[in-house]
Amino acid sequence: MSNNWSNPNIHGNMDNNITTHLDIELLKREVGQRFPFYDFRYNVNSAMFFCRVETETLEEKFDDLRLSLSKKGYIPMLRYEKGEHIIYVTWKPRKKEKPVWVNMILLIATIITTILTGSILYMGYFDIWSTPNMMDVFKIENLVNGAFLFALPLMSIIFTHEMGHYFVSKKHGVATSLPYFLPVPPILPAFNIGTFGALISSRDPMPNKKALFDIGIAGPLSGFLVAVPVTAIGIATAKIVPNIPLDKLPPGETVFGSSLLIELLSRLILDIPPDYTIDMNPILFAGWVGLLVTSINLLPAGQLDGGHIFRAVLGEKQKYAGWIAVFIMILTGWWFFAFIIIFLMGMMHPPPLNDYTPLDTKRKLLFIVALFILVFSYILFPIYVK
Repeated sequence: MSNNWSNPNIHGNMDNNITTHLDIELLKREVGQRFPFYDFRYNVNSAMFFCRVETETLEEKFDDLRLSLSKKGYIPMLRYEKGEHIIYVTWKPRKKEKPVWVNMILLIATIITTILTGSILYMGYFDIWSTPNMMDVFKIENLVNGAFLFALPLMSIIFTHEMGHYFVSKKHGVATSLPYFLPVPPILPAFNIGTFGALISSRDPMPNKKALFDIGIAGPLSGFLVAVPVTAIGIATAKIVPNIPLDKLPPGETVFGSSLLIELLSRLILDIPPDYTIDMNPILFAGWVGLLVTSINLLPAGQLDGGHIFRAVLGEKQKYAGWIAVFIMILTGWWFFAFIIIFLMGMMHPPPLNDYTPLDTKRKLLFIVALFILVFSYILFPIYVK
C-alpha cells in the first residue's frame, strides 16, 4: 500500500497589493520561462498564474517546472478552470524523514512474527492459544518449516508489492520512504498472518496522472505476479479432503472463502472429486493472503492503490467507484473494513499536480488488467469460524 501526499490548501482571495512570503520575481521567472502568462495574482502564501500552454509540450514543461521549483521549496499545480489554464504555486511542506533503522527494525520484527505464525500453522493451528504446548512453537523443526513454508512466500509477496511502489516512485522522481512493515504477534483468536502488511510514505505529491497510475498499479501488479505461483504451489501440495457442510463442522473449525482465481487454479492443477475440497496448508495460506491483500489494495477508495489508479483514470468520478466498492463490501462480509475506509481513509483521492494531461492507451489497457485482477482475486466471504 502507498500513502499518498495530500495537496495543500491554496484557496483564498488573491490580491497583488498585499504582502507575501513568496519570492514573486523568482516565481514569475520560473513560470514565465516555460508558460507565458497573461495575468497573475497572489496572497500571503500562494500565487496563481493564468497561462497560455501548448498541449504537445505541456507535460514535459510542467514536470521541468515542478522539479525546478521543488529544489527551491515550492510546489506548482496545474488546473484547467472555466476555460483557462492556471498554475498555482505554494510552499512545499517540510516532512521529517525517519531514519532507515526504523524500517530495518520493523522488517526484522515482521520476519520474526511471520515465522512464529508459520510455525503455528505448520503445527496445524491458527493462533498461539490453541496450541496444546505453547513452547512447541519455538522448536527448531516447526520454526524452520514455518519460515520456508509460510513466512518466506508471504513476505516475498508483500516485499515485492512495496518495492514495486518504491522503484516506480523513484522512476517518476517522487521522493518516497522505504517500506514500513507492520508486525503482529500471532495472538489473535482463530486468524493470524503475522503482519498487517506494509506501506510506503510519499514525501512528494504525485506530479501527474501517469505517475499516479504507474505508482498505484506497480504494487498490486508486482505482488500479484508472485502471489499466483505461490498459490499454485500451495494448491499442488495440498491434501484433498471431504467437504463438510458448514452446519456439521466441529466447534473452532475455520473455513476460508475462495476467489475465482483460486477456483480456476484448483481445477487446472488438481482433479478434485465431487464433495471434496482442498485442505489449506501454509504455502496455500500465504498465497491466499497475498491475493486477498492484492484485491483489497485495488479497491477504488481513498489512499488505497486502487484509489490512485481510479483517480488517474476517472478523475473526480473516482469517488463514485469508491462508494460502489464500499457498498459491495458491506454486502459481502467486509463491513468492518468498509467502515475503516469511510471513517479513516476517506473516499476522495487528492488530484495530482498536473490534473490535465490525459493517460495514454497503454495505461488504459493496464487499467482493464487491474480490474480483472480485482475481480478474480476478490473473496466475497473470506472467513467462517464455527
